[in-house]
Amino acid sequence: MKVMKFGGTSVGSAKGIGKVLSIIEQETEPVVVVVAALDGVTDQLLHISALAAQGDYTYETDYHRLMERHIELVEAVISDPEQQKILLQQISALLDELGNILKGVFLVQDLSQKTSDIIVSYGERLSALILAALIPNSQLYDSRKFIKTEKQFKKHIVDFELTNRLIAETFVPLPQVAIVPGFIASHKTTNEVSNLGRGGSDYTAAILAAALKTNILEIWTDVDGFMTADPKIINNAYVIEELSYVEAMELSNFGAKVIYPPTIFPAYHLNIPIHVKNTFHPEVPGTYITKDRHINGKSIKGISSINDTSLITVQGLGMVGVIGVNYRIFKALSQGGISVFMVSQASSENTTSFAVRDSDADLSVAVLRKEFQQELNQGEIHEIKAEKGLATVAIVGENMKRTPGIAGKLFGTLGRSGISVIACAQGASETNISFVIPSQYLRKALNSIHDSFFLSEYQVLNIFLAGVGTVGGHLLEQINRQQKTLMEQNRLKISVVGIANSRKLLLNREGLNPATCLQELKEKGMESSPAHIREEIVKMNIFNPVFVDCTASEAIAGLYEELLSHNISVVTANKIAASDVYEKYHILKETARKTGAKFLFETNVGAGLPIINTMNALTHSGDKILRLQAVLTGTLNYIFNTISEMIPFSEAIRMAKEAGFAEPDPRIDLSGTDVIRKLVILSREAGYNVNQEDVAKNLFIPVSYFQGSLDDFWRTIPDMDSVFEEKRKKLEEEGKKYRFVAEMNNGRCSVGLQAVDRSHPFYELEGSNNIIMITTERYNEYPMIIKGYGAGAAVTAAGVFSDIISIANIR
Repeated sequence: MKVMKFGGTSVGSAKGIGKVLSIIEQETEPVVVVVAALDGVTDQLLHISALAAQGDYTYETDYHRLMERHIELVEAVISDPEQQKILLQQISALLDELGNILKGVFLVQDLSQKTSDIIVSYGERLSALILAALIPNSQLYDSRKFIKTEKQFKKHIVDFELTNRLIAETFVPLPQVAIVPGFIASHKTTNEVSNLGRGGSDYTAAILAAALKTNILEIWTDVDGFMTADPKIINNAYVIEELSYVEAMELSNFGAKVIYPPTIFPAYHLNIPIHVKNTFHPEVPGTYITKDRHINGKSIKGISSINDTSLITVQGLGMVGVIGVNYRIFKALSQGGISVFMVSQASSENTTSFAVRDSDADLSVAVLRKEFQQELNQGEIHEIKAEKGLATVAIVGENMKRTPGIAGKLFGTLGRSGISVIACAQGASETNISFVIPSQYLRKALNSIHDSFFLSEYQVLNIFLAGVGTVGGHLLEQINRQQKTLMEQNRLKISVVGIANSRKLLLNREGLNPATCLQELKEKGMESSPAHIREEIVKMNIFNPVFVDCTASEAIAGLYEELLSHNISVVTANKIAASDVYEKYHILKETARKTGAKFLFETNVGAGLPIINTMNALTHSGDKILRLQAVLTGTLNYIFNTISEMIPFSEAIRMAKEAGFAEPDPRIDLSGTDVIRKLVILSREAGYNVNQEDVAKNLFIPVSYFQGSLDDFWRTIPDMDSVFEEKRKKLEEEGKKYRFVAEMNNGRCSVGLQAVDRSHPFYELEGSNNIIMITTERYNEYPMIIKGYGAGAAVTAAGVFSDIISIANIR
């Protein structure tokens, strides 16, 4: 024997009723079917009755819509004319009763609670009547005759002793299919219509299951079961297949709207399993709820939240050590019919805070100010206030018991996401940690926690990419190629949620397709500017955000500090920020340290070579970097390796630009400016306070070439061909090569052209390769050497990609 409850969406359409009939027909044992009102009907009844009480004639229009909906449903699900006629007569009789009651409310313009309870009872009475007519040999029962309540603090409370006795008497003998309207009940002495509260049909089913001692209680709804989090907020939330009663209760109390919270207790009391299933997808396993604690390797089972939260705080030094203050607080709230779902108290006893729904906030403050009027007048209680616009989040799981580090991990995750916790609470049972945050951070908090506690199938990094030219374009290609592998092998999902160039910006918090987003940017992108990019990224308030800068823009680099302060990590191939005045560099590093966001710029030097990471590993382990010697310009190395008898200096420069090694304006490379920036960055990462003006420059072409326009440069640079051809011949005779060397020796920096012979490590440097020799206290006699490709869009993009992945700590 089992009890089956079908919700409003299950019976709210012809398709849904067809599914319900199919499910019931498969049962071979006797079943009690509890049915809710058609979806939305209870809200409609409340709205119509409110209009009538206000003397608003439009109530009749809404009433007729309600009537038509039920009649149309009957006509859609019953094809037999005679059967349809009989049912429509019964439906019309109920609707006429309802219409007369509403007319009376309209005439007197008064709506008592008693009348409101009668009006809303018609939703379940109508739906149960329809379902009973569709199931042969079924028997329709009136739940008002056996679900009995009494009034306590403005709420209808079930009298279980009387109710259980009446149920036992009513359902003997038990038909094959018993149809029971959910939600509605009656007062135990007056027999006046009452109800079990919104969602009360679940409760009706649980009461029946417990009284009849059934094998199982099935809750059929329009979702697949309890989810690890709200799927409207978290796309990769998934069904929890097993829960304990305690876990289900905690999740339900904190906003998971799968089951009405009181439903669980009657089943728990008699250890009756609850199975939550989807009417429209009955093949899905759903969620199975029992008393057992299920060990699945995860410390938490799910996350639940209440968005409309107000935090009421009672504060005053006069509360310290005074017995009975909390008793008075909660007694006053109880008498006011106010439900509290979270309590937090300072150990000093001078502050008690508790969470209520927004709709109860003002009433809570009023009843407490009345209760503590004397203490407020005497200054013993300083203030009683309500803070609105908040949300409550609860992480739930019996596996949290005796598991150290859960709270630390939770609050660390929130802190790294830039989310401040206003109040928190954890019971000694250790099955629930609840906390209150500003409501605008709810989505970000849920995603961060879901990701951090591995409830998500993948760890997610949300990428904003500024600059989609050569490096940025290659990066998108690499992400597109590697996405599937990272998801399968590393459980890491790289989601590109925004891209921008100098003209347009395209955002999608659900993720853009890296293969097609450039075309989408052209077609659908909004106007872009650095200020607009910053505003949109901060406004998106997404979890695990990473801003990636593949531009050479000073304005884009100027966004880093604010982004880092909002806990948005920054990965940049743009050298401007890290080579700016030392104070700005230091501020960025400190901001990242304080917020826990990452500021990574490995590709600022050596493209994809692991230079900065290696230096950081040395210094973090206690070594001291004494000297750096490096060829850091792939462009100049390419140029001096390319010059030959057949290829003059000016042509080598043009080839470097066309190969993608040079900056758009190659004078930046030729002036040594780019190398100076790189040397400054390396010196700072080595622990020295160095600015660009501190670097001694030894230029190899006249200053005049760096003046005027870029067109002037290309027109006049061939004049230097003969000079460099003469130098090339001399070097060739001496067995030497030119290398543009950057050097730092105990904080003193210089750059310049040097001739190196065959014995020097820099001599055999090919193409656009870079090389660096790092002399430290440990690596003194034999310096550490790092060598490889140091320029090119593809390797630079790969270095940026590597920095992005390092944020996920999967290396």
